[in-house]
Amino acid sequence: MIIGLTGSIATGKSTVSRMLKQKGYPIVDADEISRLVVEPGSPVLTSIAETFGSDILLPDGSLNRGKLGSLIFNDEEKRKKLNGIIHPAVRKEMLRQKEEWLEKGFNTIIMDIPLLFESKLQSYVDKIIVVSAAPAVQRERLIARNGYSQDEAEARINSQLSILEKEKCADAVIDNNGSMEETENQLDELLIKWNAVK
Repeated sequence: MIIGLTGSIATGKSTVSRMLKQKGYPIVDADEISRLVVEPGSPVLTSIAETFGSDILLPDGSLNRGKLGSLIFNDEEKRKKLNGIIHPAVRKEMLRQKEEWLEKGFNTIIMDIPLLFESKLQSYVDKIIVVSAAPAVQRERLIARNGYSQDEAEARINSQLSILEKEKCADAVIDNNGSMEETENQLDELLIKWNAVK
């Protein structure tokens, strides 16, 4: 069984992902892979530099994320171009890692994909868990964690598909408004219910 794990900014998806890892489930982490595919010397990074200019590279040959971010932030066309370079490479690597875990004999694999719905990757997984938190809780966490102002936190939350929309498309929702223990109990119950053997 391939389980897709997703949520929204500051809902606690990473916390649930860590819990699953501690329980021994293999994790295919889309964020980690998106960093991996743009490592110095990678074909993806070469392609990005050819498209956006070599000044998006730092002196050591790595990607200047800040510079690239400011280039694409308000430019839909450039963002599409960048996604067209990065996304296929990320998807290919995600599928490669999934196959590798299956070959090692694992029965349940977790695909941790923050933008699972936005990227329309539902077909990659058999079941979807959405980690949810109330917008007020998301806001508080963002302000505490990232030092954002109220407005900045709001903007970040509103830039994503609403958590309610995601919940509607989920096979299960983990409510992460309470304590870590409450969250873990919900996760354990779900893994038993789904018979998610490693």
